[in-house]
Amino acid sequence: MAVSVGEIVEGTVTGITNFGAFVRLPEGKSGLVHISEISNDYVEKVADYLKRDQLVKVKILSISKDNKISLSIRQAKPKTNKPAEIEWNKEYDNQKSLSFEDKLSKFLKDSNERMDQIKTRDTKKSSGLRAKKTSYMDL
Repeated sequence: MAVSVGEIVEGTVTGITNFGAFVRLPEGKSGLVHISEISNDYVEKVADYLKRDQLVKVKILSISKDNKISLSIRQAKPKTNKPAEIEWNKEYDNQKSLSFEDKLSKFLKDSNERMDQIKTRDTKKSSGLRAKKTSYMDL
């Protein structure tokens, strides 16, 4: 059975390099999993993710004219459409017991604090610009 592009097969890691891992495929063929195709996470060291003689499922990405086979472990994994989980913080749980008026009061207080921070920041920026303009005009 010859391997073909797009197929997912099981192979054995035969070698690990700085740029990826070599995997022996069925029928004795071998291919390379580039470091960027090992995981969806950032991979700094291949050895942190793979070991020699480890069985892995790989997707065949391409086969070049000189029979070099490009593989992917991350694309061989099934895709999930599961939404990201939300971590509810305790502040939200505490707000459940608050009345509407208390929630509104807290919102207004937080909003006013944020507006004050923005005004302070904008004042600092504009005073710095005035100082620059003044010094520029003095030249």
